[in-house]
Amino acid sequence: MLKLAVLFGGLSNEHSISCLSAASILTNADQNKYDLVPVGITRDGRWFLYENADPEKVKTGEWEQQPGLRRVALSPDRETHGFLPLDGGEPIRIDVCFPVLHGFGGEDGTIQGLLSLAGIPLVGPGVAASANSMDKSLTKIIVDTTGVRQAAYYIALRPDYQKDAQAVARAAQKALSDTYPMFVKPCSSGSSVGVARADDFESLLAGLEEAFRWDTKVLVEEFIDGHEVECAVLGNTDPIASTVGEIAPTQTFYTFDAKYNDDTSALYIPAHISEQAIETVRQNALRVYTALGCRGLSRVDFFCTYDKEEIVFNEINTIPGFTNISMYPKLFDHGGLSYPALIDRLIELAMEEAHG
Repeated sequence: MLKLAVLFGGLSNEHSISCLSAASILTNADQNKYDLVPVGITRDGRWFLYENADPEKVKTGEWEQQPGLRRVALSPDRETHGFLPLDGGEPIRIDVCFPVLHGFGGEDGTIQGLLSLAGIPLVGPGVAASANSMDKSLTKIIVDTTGVRQAAYYIALRPDYQKDAQAVARAAQKALSDTYPMFVKPCSSGSSVGVARADDFESLLAGLEEAFRWDTKVLVEEFIDGHEVECAVLGNTDPIASTVGEIAPTQTFYTFDAKYNDDTSALYIPAHISEQAIETVRQNALRVYTALGCRGLSRVDFFCTYDKEEIVFNEINTIPGFTNISMYPKLFDHGGLSYPALIDRLIELAMEEAHG
C-alpha cells in the first residue's frame, strides 16, 4: 500500500479552495490502495499532520482546531523521504505526494522544489513548468513561441506604477490600441483574485491599483468576446486531452465569487462550440502543455470567439481546482475516467516521472 501525502491549505489567497479540493481527494482516494497522510498548512505557514482526517472538517477549515494535530516539517534529506515530527517522534516516510495547493506556495514551483530535493514523487508539473505557468507574463512569452493565438497584452511593473501610475496606464492603453474593455490581472494569482475589467481609463487605473495589491507584476489584456472554454490535460511525455468544457458565468466575468459562491454559473460539457473548434482547443492545449514542460496534469483555458470561432489561449493552471464540481475532474469523468480512477492515474504518472 502506497503512503500518499495530501498537502492542503497553504499561504495563498486560495487557501480555502485548496481545502475544498483536498476534502474531495481524501473522500475519493481508494483507501485499499493508499495509506493517506493528510498534512495541512495554515495560512501563516505552520504544518500539521492531521491523522484520520475528517474531510468535512478539512472542507470547512475546522481541521485546525482538532485535537491530536502534530507539527511536522518536510525534510529535504532524501534518507528521511518524508516528514519529521517536531515533537521528536519517528520520521514519517511517504511514497508519493499530492500537493493540492493552489496559488502561491503550491503552483509556483516552491513546494515542487522541496519535494524534488527530498526525492519524493509528486503529482503535477515540476519546478520550472510550475513557475513558468504560475507567472502569466512568463507563460505568455513561452506560448508566443508555439504559434497558438493569445490575447494582446501589456506587462506592468510595480516600481514603474509607483513612480507614475498614469504613465503605466497610458502605456497599457496604447499597447492595446486604446480599445476597451481590457482585463487587468495580477501575474501570479489564481481563481480570478485581483482581476478587474476596465471599461475606460479611470477603471483601468482602479484595476491596476487593485492588481498591484496582489503582485509586483500585472498583466493588462485585450478583451476577447467569446465562450470561456477549458480543456483538461493528463500525462507526462505523451499527454492526452479531454473534451472541452464551457463556463457560462452569470456575472460580468468568471470572478472568484462566480467560481465558488455563485451556483448560477453554468458548466457545459461538451462546450457549446463546433466539433472543429473543440478539436482545435484540444490540440492547442497539448501544444501549450508540452511547450511549458508540464507533467501529470494541467487545465488549459481558452476563449472561442463568437463571430469566427477563433481559439485564443487564456491561461494554464497546473494544480487546478479538484472539488467534485471542478471542471478538471468533471471533464475526465465525462470521458469515462471516474474521480477515484483519475486519482489512481495521477499517482501512477507521478511514480513514472520519478522513476523513469
